[in-house]
Amino acid sequence: MGLLWSFLNPLFMLLVYTFVFSVMFKLRWPAGDGSRTEFALLVFAGLLVFNVFAECVGRAPGLIIANANYVKKVVFPLEILPWVVLGAVLFHTLASLVIWLVFHLVFFGWPPLTSVLLPLVLLPLALFTLGVTWLLAALGVYLRDVGQVVGVLTTALMFVSAIFYPTSAFPPAYQGILHLNPLTLVVEQARDLLFWGVVPDPFTWACGLLVAGGIAWLGFTWFQKTRKGFADVL
Repeated sequence: MGLLWSFLNPLFMLLVYTFVFSVMFKLRWPAGDGSRTEFALLVFAGLLVFNVFAECVGRAPGLIIANANYVKKVVFPLEILPWVVLGAVLFHTLASLVIWLVFHLVFFGWPPLTSVLLPLVLLPLALFTLGVTWLLAALGVYLRDVGQVVGVLTTALMFVSAIFYPTSAFPPAYQGILHLNPLTLVVEQARDLLFWGVVPDPFTWACGLLVAGGIAWLGFTWFQKTRKGFADVL
């Protein structure tokens, strides 16, 4: 049932987004063909990316606490736990991507060939997510309420990550603020590859990869420095 749910859940969510945004609110994507299905697929493509970050970060504060036996009883490389979480989330993301591709094939035909480049866009996202997960996993051991704060911030972040709208829909004066959010760049790049057939600017992608790698290094360093006190707190 777990494997089946991996496909049923994104299918259900795609239908919900289509109904809520396209039928109830009658929203349409600027510069598109104005169809409900187009809007739903564009939003869902953004959510595919965002949910990788949101699910990992949401589980991060309780990650070490939930695996306290690995801290106290055996010698275990705790730093791999965020990797395990990321791997599980990416598996569910793959299932969601299959649903997205099926819907695109039915309503719009074959996706553009640029879709095969999606893993390159997800690489900076994975590094960025790992860095934040390491940071919050360590912080959650010492500050047990951090999980509640993370939940609120993640929800707020969803609405400023250009998921439900393109950044071009914002006044030029505010577009720079949106791009301060690293998730905005990844969301737009993924949407360009999957739907519009546009390859991201290589320099922009490389800069994003460099920044994401730096955040991953900082998060890992923080985790390694603070893990010495885990056993005392737990």
